[in-house]
Amino acid sequence: MAKLRDEKKLKEIALGLRRDIIEMLYRAGSGHPGGSLSAVEIVSALFLGEMNYDPRNPKAPDRDRFILSKGHCCPVLYATLAHVGVFPRERLWTLRKLDSPLQGHPCMLKMPELEVSSGSLGQGISVANGLALAAKLDRKNYRVYCVMGDGECQEGESWEAAMTAGVRKLDNLCAVVDYNHVQQTKPIKEIKDLEPLADKWRAFNWHAVEIDGNSYPPLFKALDEARATRGKPTVIIANTKKGKGVSFMEGDPAFHGKSPNEKEYVQAMAELGVDVSGGKKYE
Repeated sequence: MAKLRDEKKLKEIALGLRRDIIEMLYRAGSGHPGGSLSAVEIVSALFLGEMNYDPRNPKAPDRDRFILSKGHCCPVLYATLAHVGVFPRERLWTLRKLDSPLQGHPCMLKMPELEVSSGSLGQGISVANGLALAAKLDRKNYRVYCVMGDGECQEGESWEAAMTAGVRKLDNLCAVVDYNHVQQTKPIKEIKDLEPLADKWRAFNWHAVEIDGNSYPPLFKALDEARATRGKPTVIIANTKKGKGVSFMEGDPAFHGKSPNEKEYVQAMAELGVDVSGGKKYE
């Protein structure tokens, strides 16, 4: 797939992804809007502008691998996969429905296009380590990208994996922390403050870059830097806003795992430029 790094076009795509996320969650009646919305630029930058990935052949042996460690935020992944053409967009409206391949956490048994079933927080970076190490041992050139949540960086297994990647010098691995500063019930700093987060990763022999994660130019600059880094893995600390794009969701822990009701849905879609008042349909 041709790389897309045109900021104007990507912003238009990001707006569409946010609309699809809200629609999916409203129809499902459950799910996680906050962290899905915050990661839109991260996930779309990877699939559209960075990774070696062919949506017509999502299991190509030479593909770059993508792991969504914070699996509860799968709506952003599903919306992106639909956008690039892995499956028809209409399937998005089956999110969390019985027998749908779009489960509430990524499930490769239901959707074989995925690399791994994920959502048990803290485990994604270990899976990414294994894939990156396999590439090294097999002398393959693919890269591995792992999107993590900031809350899971409070877990010990994340740091065990970080230590392993640093020791193994997995420079074909890039982790992106969606640092939206809010977890399930409170701001991160009120539960277990992660700061200084970048220095913690550096202590485990990672190259760490801190950026605005809701802006495409710094994302691509950091991804280019990761690709050029030799002898150590890279982590991108992507500072984002939870619920990005919907004013009443931004920074509010209440929308970590709550879908919008009808009134909230209408308001959210209006802020995203779509009129769904009076029972109007969004397709």
